[in-house]
This record gives sequence, C-alpha cells and structure tokens, in this order.
Amino acid sequence: MSLYPLLFQPRYLEKIWGGRRIETALGKTLPAGKLIGESWELFDFPPGVVDDSFDWVSATVINGPLAGQSLHQLVQKYGPQLHGDVALVGQGQFPILIKFLDARQDLSVQVHPSPQYAKENPESHLKTEAWYVLEHEPDARILKGVMPGVTRQSFEQAVRDNTVEQQIQPVTVRQGDCHFLPSGTVHALGAGILAAEVQTPSDTTFRVYDFNRLENGQPRKLHITQALECIDFAPQSAAVQSSGHEAQRAACDFAHGERLVASPFFHITKVSMSQHQHQPITYDRPVVWIMLEGAVEITVKGQTPATRIVRGQTVLLPAAMNQPHIRVLADCLWLEVTFP
Repeated sequence: MSLYPLLFQPRYLEKIWGGRRIETALGKTLPAGKLIGESWELFDFPPGVVDDSFDWVSATVINGPLAGQSLHQLVQKYGPQLHGDVALVGQGQFPILIKFLDARQDLSVQVHPSPQYAKENPESHLKTEAWYVLEHEPDARILKGVMPGVTRQSFEQAVRDNTVEQQIQPVTVRQGDCHFLPSGTVHALGAGILAAEVQTPSDTTFRVYDFNRLENGQPRKLHITQALECIDFAPQSAAVQSSGHEAQRAACDFAHGERLVASPFFHITKVSMSQHQHQPITYDRPVVWIMLEGAVEITVKGQTPATRIVRGQTVLLPAAMNQPHIRVLADCLWLEVTFP
C-alpha cells in the first residue's frame, strides 16, 4: 500500500500550570474540566519511559487506511519507506517529539540532561528542544540560561536562598519568536504563552525551582542534585533564532522558507504559501509540518481521499509517497521539521 500524509490522535496531559488555550486557539477538543498543559502531537516512546507503561506509548493514526495503527507499528512495518535514511534512536524510536504547550502559569525552572550526564546515566536521555511562540499575553517572558557571572556555587546558594529566578536571564517574547534550548540549558516557559515545541524524544526533566507552588497541598518534587550536575553555567545567548534569519528553500518551489533552527538533531524552517498555489512535493526523507495558519490539501496517487491539514494539526509526510501534490486552500504558514 502506498504511504500518504499521516495525522495522529493527540495525547493531552493535565498539568498544574496548564489551561484551555489549546482548545480555544487551536480548535482541539480537550477533556472537559481539565487544565491541559501539553498536547503531544507526534510521539513514539518504548515501554517504561512514559508513566512506567509496559507498552509502547506511540501516536495513533486517525486518517486513511492506516487509521488505528501506531507510529511505532508503522516504523516496524514500513521501515525506510516511512523514515527514509533518517536513523531511529533508542529502541527503534521515531527520532522527534512534537508538542503544543499552554502555560497558564509559569512552568518550573528546569534543565534536561547534559551530554556528559546522559552518558554516565543511561536511564536519562538528552532533550534538546525549541519553542515557537504562537500567542502570548502582554509582557510574557521566558527564562533562558544563567546570568553572566553565575557559577555552580552561586546558583546552589540561590537555591538555598530561594532566589533562583534572579540567576537566570529573562527574555521578553513576541509572536513568531523561536527559542532554541540545547540540553543543559536551564530554562522556564513563562505564564501566558502558547507555544509549539520540537524536541528530541526524551521525557527526562530535572526541576530545580517551582516558584514555591503547591500541588495537592504539597510542594512538587525537585531534582536539585541532578539539575546542578546538568546545568551549563556558560551564559546562553538571548538571541531568538539559533542561526539567524536565513533564507531556506523549502520542499515546495512556490514556498518561502526561513530557517529558524539548525541543530544536530533537527532543523526548523518557517514556510508560507499563498492561496491557489499548487505543485508536486519533492521530499525523499520524512518531514513533519506543524500548521500555524490556513489550510492545504495533499493528494497522493492511488490514495483517496486527499488529506486536508488546517491550523493546529501536525502531519508526518513519509519518505516514500506516490507523486504527492499540494494545493493551498487558504494562505498558510507552517513549521517544517526536517532531519540533518
């Protein structure tokens, strides 16, 4: 059977800091009465990694003849037809995790394992990520990297003195900003921000400070010892893009592309196309689109119906499709995630 653009059922995670903006802004139907902080759009985790599950936690296809099958099942069944020459990771995972984040409140100040820590602690996994700001409240900010002059010793003292927030660089956000956060960067997503997140497939997070917040009457668990081992105490650049505003040819010749992130794990390009444009798609590797505005329709020879993609949806385009073709239904903007 010919592969085609794949849409997946999101996995909604209730969070103390979450809200309902993923529903009101992105059109998703959230569980009633729940504060949802994360919508996992594309994910593939082996047993024991997420919620100590005994099974793979992997996104389920919701469109076309493959509906009901998981991303992991398709990786096993189709191999390079799906993932091309892009290497799988871990126990055969698809090598990317895509989320939407709704920060009604500040997220905890946290860090993900540094390369050295991950090497010495196999149960911990690198997590390099990037945030793209979709919407934000006035004066919303993130925390990103230590302030100049902060050392491990002064940071550890700040933990004891309850002054951690003063040790980290605040960065005011704007809609359309993209912030790159390599593993080892201490950071926090600020209140009032709705963001798309692209990251390596890891769920290892070490909290070092949580704004003295209580959950069910108790402080949330912190991981201060692990965090201090992982934090990169070299000041991080407050620059928005990791590689500047670089023009980049997208897969579609009519599209305008702007490279936002170029990392060893993933590239992110912001792509726009105008209504009524149409043309072949010339990928020969897997690509993920996160639709931010507008609508497109993708047809694949021998596969009906066409796949329609609108704001708030994430689609995986397999490496091998039979003459895929895009038609723009309304002026559109998306994030194109590719692999180095």
